[in-house]
Amino acid sequence: MELYLDSVDIKEIEEAFKLGFLAGLTTTPTFMHREGITDIDGMILKLAKMVPVLQVEALGETAEKIYEEAHRLVKLGLSKKTTVFKIPVSLEGVRACRMLINEEFKVNIHLIYTLQQAYMAMAAGATYVCPLVGRLQDQGHDALALVEQCVEAVNYYGYNTKVMFSSVRHAEHVRNAINIGVHTCTIPWKVMKQLTENNFTTLGTQQFFEHTRLMTVRVKEVISTNNPVVKMNETVLDAIVQMTESGFGAVSVINDNGELAGIFTDGDLRRHLKTDGKVALTKKMSEFSFNEPASINGDALLIDASDIFKKRKIDNIVVIENEKPVGMLDIQDLVKLNAIN
Repeated sequence: MELYLDSVDIKEIEEAFKLGFLAGLTTTPTFMHREGITDIDGMILKLAKMVPVLQVEALGETAEKIYEEAHRLVKLGLSKKTTVFKIPVSLEGVRACRMLINEEFKVNIHLIYTLQQAYMAMAAGATYVCPLVGRLQDQGHDALALVEQCVEAVNYYGYNTKVMFSSVRHAEHVRNAINIGVHTCTIPWKVMKQLTENNFTTLGTQQFFEHTRLMTVRVKEVISTNNPVVKMNETVLDAIVQMTESGFGAVSVINDNGELAGIFTDGDLRRHLKTDGKVALTKKMSEFSFNEPASINGDALLIDASDIFKKRKIDNIVVIENEKPVGMLDIQDLVKLNAIN
């Protein structure tokens, strides 16, 4: 099924055609009017240079006028090989279609609302017939049945015509087009962007990214430049200052050699204040005993840090190099990276 963009918005067109596989662009005078475009010919030529195939209106009250308009646009600079001239269905329209097809122009007979109209376009040799699904459904008609009948007619009689599913309002319309087996579908950018979306896909992709980060990113790549440290002869108040300035809920405690001796957390602070009151603020780190702190080498992977967080049920891990603390890894650092759940 050919995929066309239905638009006249330059930004949309540039973004959509980055996909690299769109067959072309359909546009209408209505789109141009909405965008406030006054130089129609200039815009048509600009669009023709941007897309593989441009489908553009050739209007006229008689077959001859339509024929002349198509020829005028070619003389203006459009190519017969990469332009499809859109003609509203009518007796004059299908007659103009035949005249142009005889000269190897490409024609889209559109504004199709009945199978009879589609048949006349097919018989005239139209390159495309284009039922307007959204508009038909707005009026209470079974538009999908009409499109299906058009496809069946092409397939049964062997007409050299493609059925184009147009006036697409939502992603379900595209699914309908695929199920019916239309040859071409022209879609607004806002709908096209939704075609790859699915909540389960989003969740699965996010999980893949999370696991990839866990297995490829090293601890030292994500730790803060802040390294909250207090010495054994410094006080709880000093530790509070370090925690406040660094934004961490813990500080590393180091011995005289600068090696990791323990970790003092905001939980420790609350416990000592509850036990000793304000006096706790003046106590030195050397007055406390510390369990072996959770630590990890900066070259370790985030998955190793994640395992430590989960197994020990802690919020902070001291990052060390050569037995000396070089930083602090907070569990929120992994949460922000979506690398832990």
